[in-house]
Amino acid sequence: MEFPEKVRFARERLNISQEELARALNVSFSTINRWENAKTKPIKMAQSAFNAFCKKHGIRFNESEKR
Repeated sequence: MEFPEKVRFARERLNISQEELARALNVSFSTINRWENAKTKPIKMAQSAFNAFCKKHGIRFNESEKR
């Protein structure tokens, strides 16, 4: 799964908006929007924060969990 798909998958799994995810990661709404629409890629620090957020909330990106 590519990063933009991971962002959307995590948001949908948690039923949160781009704005809510942005607040949780301490980034702007436009940053989340650009990630999700594959306009930009996150810097390593932001990607690490996203990965930690997902781990904290039990989100895994295995194909079997896509349902």
